[in-house]
Amino acid sequence: MLRVILAVLLWALSPARAQLPDLYVDESHGDPPFLSQPGWRPLLNGKDLHGWHGVGRETHGWSTTRSVTWRRIFDPKRLTFTPSPGDRMVNGQEGRAAYLETDEAFGDCEVYLEFMLAAGSNSGVFFNGKYEVQLFDSFGFTGTLMPGDNGAIYRLWDGAGGWPPLRNASRPPGAWQSLHVWFRPPRFEGGRKIANARFLRVLLNEMLVHEDVEIAAPTGNHKDRSEAPRGPLMLQGDHGPVAFRSIYLRPLKAP
Repeated sequence: MLRVILAVLLWALSPARAQLPDLYVDESHGDPPFLSQPGWRPLLNGKDLHGWHGVGRETHGWSTTRSVTWRRIFDPKRLTFTPSPGDRMVNGQEGRAAYLETDEAFGDCEVYLEFMLAAGSNSGVFFNGKYEVQLFDSFGFTGTLMPGDNGAIYRLWDGAGGWPPLRNASRPPGAWQSLHVWFRPPRFEGGRKIANARFLRVLLNEMLVHEDVEIAAPTGNHKDRSEAPRGPLMLQGDHGPVAFRSIYLRPLKAP
């Protein structure tokens, strides 16, 4: 019990916590942070999917491309693209590809990425391969937000929990949207977990949707992985058309 208390106190004073921007003083909008801030590195190389692999399938079904478009009248449930070397990737013509994850595993990290959804589409970004931030076409919804809405942290594997976003910050289908996340995996000592994973902060389209959310276990569709101090970034590919671009990461370190 003492170790758990110490872990919580250490987290409160941790470099990762200290590195969070001040929501008032440091608020800014415009170009993505990787263009002006040091330490970011791309997880897409601009031409192919080197550094990524499919989960559970020999052929993952994702393609790179130079351009992605959406047609509101004639094909609202799809994204249109031509497979080619490029800096964007799409989960196939039908939106039913395998999950895709990085070859590399990460610890404490800050991630920025941009995504596009077709009408009614559904995807997700799994941090450490286990903890999902939901991507969903919630544009225009005015009811009570749920753990399945855009920017939510999905419910746990046993159906418990789930954290709806603080607001509906969604853009319409066919628009590029941004996700900016500060994440800390669980802590271990002597092979035993002493602190849960935390989403320190989540911004959807530059708007705050989560602040300091503790995750006691992997979320619903975590591919049966046990918790670990490091893990891949994983993208959901089998719930409808989604495209990604500008996926950047930097470790959270002491200033």
